[in-house]
Amino acid sequence: MTHRLSIITTRAGDDGNTSLGDGQRVSKSHTRVQALGDVDELNSHIGVWRCEELPTDIQHCLLRIQHDLFDLGAELAVPGYEVLTEDHVLFLEQKIQHYNADLAPLKEFILPGGSRAAALAHVARTVTRRAERSVIALNQSDTGLSQHSTHYLNRLSDLCFVLARQLNKHLQHPDVLWQRD
Repeated sequence: MTHRLSIITTRAGDDGNTSLGDGQRVSKSHTRVQALGDVDELNSHIGVWRCEELPTDIQHCLLRIQHDLFDLGAELAVPGYEVLTEDHVLFLEQKIQHYNADLAPLKEFILPGGSRAAALAHVARTVTRRAERSVIALNQSDTGLSQHSTHYLNRLSDLCFVLARQLNKHLQHPDVLWQRD
């Protein structure tokens, strides 16, 4: 592998523009750059979540997701480039089924919380929803994005919710149920 980032500070973005992966210069406020930033932030939140003591299978699952999100970032950085496939979406669906199988059915809404690991899962869930909205907005203004990217983010938010509940169960913390006044 060659050195990809030998100079970190280039000053090329001082004018409010940045380069996409294909060399195209766009405003840092462009919907593509917004979506890319939201996916990058999501990946960072999952990295923080992975600093918790988590069951090994969940650690491995989240690590794979981080790699997938980096691939999604590549899709966003290079217009017309596609990496995520239906198999990526199916992986998340399988994980949702697996981790949801032994959870009690919900009868009330739950609030983010319980254990720290579950709360971090909820943070990742909400940042995933923001990233999904950004990718959808980009897709509405700039065609060419694979539908797999939005499907992936939609399933990922569901998985984060299920993992939050699973982690509370694993750590013997009850879910925090919403109480009506």
